[in-house]
Amino acid sequence: MSDTITFVQKGSESSPLIVMNSFGDEWKHVTEALDALDVQPYSLLAVTCSEWNKDLAPWKADAVFKGEPGFEGGADLYLKRLTEEIITGTVKEHGLKPSATYIAGYSMAGLFALWSLYRTDMFNGAASCSGSLWFPGFKDFAFENEFTSYPSKIYMSLGDREAKTKNKVMATVEDNTKAIAELYKSLRTEVLFEMNQGGHFTDPAMRTAKGIAFLLGARG
Repeated sequence: MSDTITFVQKGSESSPLIVMNSFGDEWKHVTEALDALDVQPYSLLAVTCSEWNKDLAPWKADAVFKGEPGFEGGADLYLKRLTEEIITGTVKEHGLKPSATYIAGYSMAGLFALWSLYRTDMFNGAASCSGSLWFPGFKDFAFENEFTSYPSKIYMSLGDREAKTKNKVMATVEDNTKAIAELYKSLRTEVLFEMNQGGHFTDPAMRTAKGIAFLLGARG
């Protein structure tokens, strides 16, 4: 299966470019939520990944629920395709000269957004909204590695009920997210961490829009 690529221009060719890995048509609801927020003009490149547990997983890992497939660890190959083909091709096709390029995502896409900062210097910042930071080994990875180049902004969020689960792996998400946020705050970058009400599936579009709004900044 191939990825679905959508480009939405809400500004000029020099407006910041938001790259968002989207689950289905999630990006539509995010842009609608952004319309309600006072943000700078922007362009959005939404990529609907065809293989979520492969393309967005940094490395191989066992499934967290019985009967579900494990994580195949294809993020390196996907990031190469994303940066060298999808983003580069979109920028060329639409004549973009973005003032900044950010990456944002929800759940596994939020994990991928942070991980990508360690693999490429293309992104000036990232928004990890209810990111899957329970992913086995990611907390240690974050503490043991350095960004390719220091991002200007990082946004992280989580629902206050996401850690309330009997699944021992996923129950680590709040402790991991808070620890990683504190790590990033100790570096030379602007970090905002927010706790939202509800579980993982509570209003993902607005949660993602809030993260993107932080990256963009208020309309001048």
